[in-house]
Amino acid sequence: MEDSSHNRYARQIQFNPVGIEGQRRIEQSRVTLLGCGALGSVAAEILARAGVGHLRLLDRDLVEWTNLQRQALFDEQDAEQGRAKVQAASERLTKINSTIEIEPVVVDITADNISGVLKGSDLVIDATDNFAIRFLLNDWSLKNKTPWVHGGCIGASGQVRLFDGQGAPCFRCLVPEPPPAASVATCDTAGVLGAATHVVASLQSLEALKWLSGNRDTVHEELWSIDLWRNRFRALGIDPGLSQSCRACGEHQYDFLDADHARSRSAVEICGRDAVQITPATASKVALKQVAERWQGQGEVQANRFFARLMIASQGNEPPLRLTLFADGRAVIDGTDNASKARSLYDRFVGG
Repeated sequence: MEDSSHNRYARQIQFNPVGIEGQRRIEQSRVTLLGCGALGSVAAEILARAGVGHLRLLDRDLVEWTNLQRQALFDEQDAEQGRAKVQAASERLTKINSTIEIEPVVVDITADNISGVLKGSDLVIDATDNFAIRFLLNDWSLKNKTPWVHGGCIGASGQVRLFDGQGAPCFRCLVPEPPPAASVATCDTAGVLGAATHVVASLQSLEALKWLSGNRDTVHEELWSIDLWRNRFRALGIDPGLSQSCRACGEHQYDFLDADHARSRSAVEICGRDAVQITPATASKVALKQVAERWQGQGEVQANRFFARLMIASQGNEPPLRLTLFADGRAVIDGTDNASKARSLYDRFVGG
């Protein structure tokens, strides 16, 4: 280890469980951040400062003004220019630590490409706040025996757990099936505090550094569940016995990694219209009235017993968009023919 590197990580090396050997392991690690938003931007900075040798940043979105309240690597100029999150993040991280490799990739994660974009990762950080991608990631993790750190945050509440890719349990033991469309609040509909996302991302990063530095016996085996507004911290056990009835780690059926599986969410451009239809992985009855209530303040809202509709204000030079959600969870996004953008809007305002 070079003297300059030793000086940079001196305080981390002085922490006995890490030491010189743990630092060497960290510097040889390849970590993928799946998402560069509130959780991903904070985790990426912590891991870059810790010296993770290769950071791959994956995200499909651009920086917006509403991101600045909690997404640590971005500034007003990024929002004004509508820069790709991975581009802005990689530039900041290079200034923070020029000795590591930063690999920015603009991508919309699907069953078709997840294996390719995660190839070579020693560990993956879940920073998506998206259930569809989490189920994909869980399948990929089990198939490739690769660990990932789950994290989620809404309002002032969140949860964190590292899954080692070996099963017994896996994420699907905790959540056997994706929740119905619109049944789970999102940051855009319920709000989120920056302090809470920073805590969750910090816990994710800590668990990752335990694993990467070789201190795997100290990884927390329970699910951290926190409510920072009500000052509640809980550690929830996940019974390893659930693996016996789990399709993923028990039966080794990787339903969500199979691109042809009936439950794969689809995004289809509507012929003759500047619009994309999103069909959720599982059809379920949506409480349209409640969804419309959650959308209040996000734009002009219409609702009846057939659909709920949200007019989304324009961003920069782009035209306004219209999201129409139907009772079976299906949605049509008018004003774009970009499937990735349509999926992003669906995740933000309906839920992934």
